[in-house]
Amino acid sequence: MAWAEWGLLVAAVLVVAVWAVWVEASRLDRLHRKVAQSLATLEAQLVRRATAAVELASTGVLDPVSSVLVGEAAFASLDAGPSGGGALAPVPAELARLVAAELGSPAEAAARPWAPLPAADRGLVESELSGTLRATLEDPAEVAAIRAEPGGDALLDALAAAWFRVQLSRRFHNEAVAQTRRVRGKALVRWLRLAGHAPMPEPFDIDDAWPPALGRPGASSTSREV
Repeated sequence: MAWAEWGLLVAAVLVVAVWAVWVEASRLDRLHRKVAQSLATLEAQLVRRATAAVELASTGVLDPVSSVLVGEAAFASLDAGPSGGGALAPVPAELARLVAAELGSPAEAAARPWAPLPAADRGLVESELSGTLRATLEDPAEVAAIRAEPGGDALLDALAAAWFRVQLSRRFHNEAVAQTRRVRGKALVRWLRLAGHAPMPEPFDIDDAWPPALGRPGASSTSREV
């Protein structure tokens, strides 16, 4: 080959190599954005579920012990979130009264610290809320009694809708994380450090198993899943 032909060949190889690197970097950037968006969606749905749990605990449709347990678990979930920071909305009056009975004084209940937890404990907090709600709503007869209370049906439907969205959002987020980790594991990505300083995304694993007696969103009152 003449020098000109060798030069064209080398240039073509370089162009293909640069194009391949650009494609991989663009794909990785899109995946990182997808992970960020799915995490934001998951955070919003976790807040929505915790808020629905607080409303359920503070409206008097649960027994006093269940109200306290669900309320505490729900506020811990809200405070463990990125916007918690230990400064939540005031505890609803009825829930505060019930917590006061457990703590011994209204003043102590009003000053109850809802301290933020480390990010590493977020999954434990959300799992605790799931377990508390599941224990509260495990008896179909009790769930039916709650639905018979004024406003009870709407409260449980709101909780069910939020919980279902948590399950979907977590599934989508973990799938995005798995895709991103697979791409970041490629030799080309590692050798050229295409991920830059972006942290390796981690799946969000919690216990979000459904309480069967609650019923799925959209099910009629006579055909809820059990």
